[in-house]
Amino acid sequence: MIRLLLAFLILTGVSLIAGEAPPEPEAVPERTVSLLDYYNDGGWMMHVLLLCSVGTIAVAVYCFTQITRKKMAPAALTESMSRHMEKRDVTHAYELCQSNPSSFSEVLSSALLKVNFERDRANKESMMEAAGEALDQEETRYMLWVNYLNVFATLAPMIGLLGTVVGMIESFQQLEQQRSQPEELAGGIRQAMVTTAGGLLVGIPSMFFYFFFRDKLTAIISHIQKHTSFMIDVLSGEVKLSGSGSED
Repeated sequence: MIRLLLAFLILTGVSLIAGEAPPEPEAVPERTVSLLDYYNDGGWMMHVLLLCSVGTIAVAVYCFTQITRKKMAPAALTESMSRHMEKRDVTHAYELCQSNPSSFSEVLSSALLKVNFERDRANKESMMEAAGEALDQEETRYMLWVNYLNVFATLAPMIGLLGTVVGMIESFQQLEQQRSQPEELAGGIRQAMVTTAGGLLVGIPSMFFYFFFRDKLTAIISHIQKHTSFMIDVLSGEVKLSGSGSED
């Protein structure tokens, strides 16, 4: 009896081995997640982050085009102005500033309005004071735009953090209602992570551009201050340009 049972088992095993193997389960295709899917998963706060990103791009483009040495202090204007300062031709120097609007021309034209050759050193102290006030106004005007980048850099991560808190609250509400299945909790957790990532993606470039343009503006303002002071020194007679001599 035992021999018959062993023979039956052997024959059954051979038939299973010789037969076709059972079909493997079909692989479930992986879901491809697009940026739009992430955007939708983040909820309504992603709309606010989108506005912050658009604002960051717009301000950055403006700063790229406006905060440049070529735009704020053209080299050609500096060279032409030095010749007028050497000749003490205040009228043509002022007209040149008015016909070539820039930060440098605004600062220098404010100083030229204070010129008085009847006073000591052509009224240099008043010219320097007027130039300093105009330079502060120009710096403030451009820093207003640069500071918007700082606003976006601060606001975007805070909005992302708010989305994180809202998403975690929704997840805890699911737990409180004893609906603790993974797929039921995934929605709130996904919203929390997506809004955090979105806030950082907007905040990090904004912070970079803020420091970049702030330092760039500081360097250009220092350049304008240096050249304005030099022009005033030439006009007041404290500095003589090379090759300029008094004609008898």
